[in-house]
Amino acid sequence: MKWDELAEESCSMARTLSVIGDRWTLLILRDCFLGVRRFDAFQDRLGVTRGILSDRLKQLTEAGVLKKIAYQDRPPRHEYKLTAKGLDLYPVVLSIVHWGDRHMAGDAGRPVLHRHQSCGHLFDPVLSCSECGDPLRPQEVDVLPGPGRTDDRHLPVTARRSG
Repeated sequence: MKWDELAEESCSMARTLSVIGDRWTLLILRDCFLGVRRFDAFQDRLGVTRGILSDRLKQLTEAGVLKKIAYQDRPPRHEYKLTAKGLDLYPVVLSIVHWGDRHMAGDAGRPVLHRHQSCGHLFDPVLSCSECGDPLRPQEVDVLPGPGRTDDRHLPVTARRSG
């Protein structure tokens, strides 16, 4: 699998990585969810070069994850807002943060906490079944061929066709 061909793979993970599978892209998305919208603010927070930042913002905009909106004409200035497609990445970003909180935070603890506005409680994200609501654990999930499957490379070994 070549990096520039991930978008063409029959694997949803590979296609997703073709959009967000870069460290700068994930950090840009983190900052978007924290309310950052302007180029200079991204650059100040991330310390990334202008060229890399410009490239990643362009990729996210072309992928429909961000929308580029002019806020000034002279000189031209834009801000970047999450689209509905971008907002759908929130569980992904929050899951990565939670993993980091559990395994990378160190003795000082979590760098940030998340509070649910509706109930006022601090929370940990939980992946649950959309049908029964039970938490999902890897050992309790079967991966089956779907209608968009074009080959067996991305199925578990036990689910692959014999012969």
